[in-house]
Amino acid sequence: MTDLVLAGLARLSTCDWPGKLAATVFLQGCPWRCGYCQNPSLADCATPGATTWAETLAFLFRRRGLLDGVVFSGGEPTRQPGLVDALAQVRGLGFATGLHTAGAYPNRLGAALPLLDWVGLDIKAPPAAYDRITGVKSSADKAFQSLRLVLEAGVDCEVRVTVDPTSHTGDDICQLVELLQSAGAHSIVLQEARADGTSPAYVERLAGRRLRDVVDLLPVGVSVR
Repeated sequence: MTDLVLAGLARLSTCDWPGKLAATVFLQGCPWRCGYCQNPSLADCATPGATTWAETLAFLFRRRGLLDGVVFSGGEPTRQPGLVDALAQVRGLGFATGLHTAGAYPNRLGAALPLLDWVGLDIKAPPAAYDRITGVKSSADKAFQSLRLVLEAGVDCEVRVTVDPTSHTGDDICQLVELLQSAGAHSIVLQEARADGTSPAYVERLAGRRLRDVVDLLPVGVSVR
C-alpha cells in the first residue's frame, strides 16, 4: 500500500502543468524554509494528512479520460518515499504524470524520473546565494545535482526561478540564468514573489516590490510568469 501524507487535492488545475488539464496532489512536508513560500503550512513534516491516497485514487479513477494528467506538488513531494509507487499507480490509470520539485532529494528524484512526463524544477539562486534563500546549508548542491539529473534524463522540464526582491539582486538573476542556460536548460521562467499566503514578516519585508524592481532587462530566452 502506498504510504503518502497528503496535504490536499486540487481537482482541476490549468496552471500547475502548462498546457494541460490536471489534478494536483499536494504532499506534506519540506526541508527548506524559503521566505516567499506561499504554502508555509505544508512545510511541517509532522502535520497529519488531510485526505488519504485511497480517496485520491478513487477520485482519479472517476476522472479517467477527463484529465490530461496528475501533478504531484507540495511541500516537497520527493521528501516522501511513497512518491514512486504513487506515480506508477497514476500511470496505471492512464494519466500523464508531472512533478513540482525544488530538488531537495536528488536520489529520490532520480528514482521518480522514469515515471515522469514533465518536471517543474524550482532553482532558487546562484550556488553562493542559495543558503540565504532556503535557510539550509549545502542546499545548492542538492538542487544543482537534481538539475543535472533532470536534464540528463531528457524529461520535459520547465526551470522556474522565483525572483525575491528581499533576497535577490539583479546580478544574482543574470548569473543564475547564464548558469542554467550553460547547463542546457531550454525553458526558463522567472516568477513573481507574491505576498499571498506568506508570513506577515515577509509581507512587511517585501513592501510591495515586484520582479521588475530586481530585473530591469529580461535575459534573452527567458519568460516571465
